[in-house]
Amino acid sequence: MQLPISKDVIDRIAKENRIANPGKASIREMRKMVGDVEQETGIRFVKMEMGIPGLPPARVGVEAQIEALKKGVAAIYPEIYGTADFKKEGARFIKNFLDVDVTPECCVPTVGSMQAGFCSFLTLTRYDRTKTKVLFIDPGFPVQKQQCHILGIDYQTFDVYDYRGEKLRDKLEEELKNGDVACIIYSSPNNPAWFCFTDIELKIIGEMANKYEAIIIEDDAYFLMDTRKNYSVPGQPPFQPTVAKYTDRYVILISGSKAFSYAGERIALMVVSPKLFNMECPDLARYYSQTQLGRALIFGTLYCLSSGAAHSVQYAMAAMLKGANDGTYNFVKDNEEYVEKAHIMKKMLLDNGFYIVYDKDMGEDIGDGFYFSFSYPGFTGTDLINEMLHYGISAIALDTTGSTRQGVRACVSQVWRDQFDDLEYRLRLFRKDHPINK
Repeated sequence: MQLPISKDVIDRIAKENRIANPGKASIREMRKMVGDVEQETGIRFVKMEMGIPGLPPARVGVEAQIEALKKGVAAIYPEIYGTADFKKEGARFIKNFLDVDVTPECCVPTVGSMQAGFCSFLTLTRYDRTKTKVLFIDPGFPVQKQQCHILGIDYQTFDVYDYRGEKLRDKLEEELKNGDVACIIYSSPNNPAWFCFTDIELKIIGEMANKYEAIIIEDDAYFLMDTRKNYSVPGQPPFQPTVAKYTDRYVILISGSKAFSYAGERIALMVVSPKLFNMECPDLARYYSQTQLGRALIFGTLYCLSSGAAHSVQYAMAAMLKGANDGTYNFVKDNEEYVEKAHIMKKMLLDNGFYIVYDKDMGEDIGDGFYFSFSYPGFTGTDLINEMLHYGISAIALDTTGSTRQGVRACVSQVWRDQFDDLEYRLRLFRKDHPINK
């Protein structure tokens, strides 16, 4: 079958997948539908919708996990709070790359950052009966709002792009003034826009959280993946900026999926600040046997969700963290492939009439990395998704991320270099079929 793929084929397969409008589909729904279209048409899609790592898993982790399995850990329930090595190396990792002191007790393994976020939302909206909302500093990861939906948690959201720098203070004051926000979540580097908060902005976030007694959830899913500065040397500046420098009420989520290419084993490091971990919260007694927040989170929420992260992968993560801490495993350098691919793909888009939606980061060009955003004149994000499907290109609309801008999110990881010629051809064909009126 030739490009463009016929409307009848796309519409029928969307209907079979019970998708009324592909442009509004979730990431996983889009993934399934595109797979069905590929199978029927034989056309290999350029897939930009899902943030799956595109590199081999860290060898140091694989070897440690195999060794743990050979020793029989698969037969033993993991401790809910984590293995000793995981916790020790986690605390070292936070000190080496964020320059923040935490104890091993505060470092907990979770089944990916997805579980850590779910666990945090559930616990932190119950620690104080007067604080029941989550504030999303958007754009952000769409599934986190879905988690709040299924938990019945109210949330507020705003697109931060128009409130960078000192403008952020007044906007946060507006959002927090009612005093009912329990926690604030953001990602930096940002999914999907790839901008990064500065120390000035993180100080503002920390100060406002302190003023209104809100807890920060810093989602570092793309830890050290902004390569405009070299954060790769353990224990030496520059360190990745973090809100933990400006508040003692935080939860940091560090995923093993992207930085270490270990997505398939579902592992993350959840770091609860020492003050927060030990904070006594009488209102937790409504739901938990423990009123100390850290213990309620671990022995209450986390225990109910999974009884702990898989045993063998904790050994894998501990080994990866140790390699990074010791300077024998430079995971930052391994991820430079994403930077190079983003640079190439952006140029192809710009050369064919597309434009970058979130193009600046505090006045300088946005960095190249795992994600970027783009659009095409005359199209909404939803309409652009629907039209690109006919050209064998898939992505997700920015409005699903809480963005107020029209466009799509592109992930570079699953676009292979042997597809670059196809991508360039399809973009040229798209432009030919959709001339830009100047």
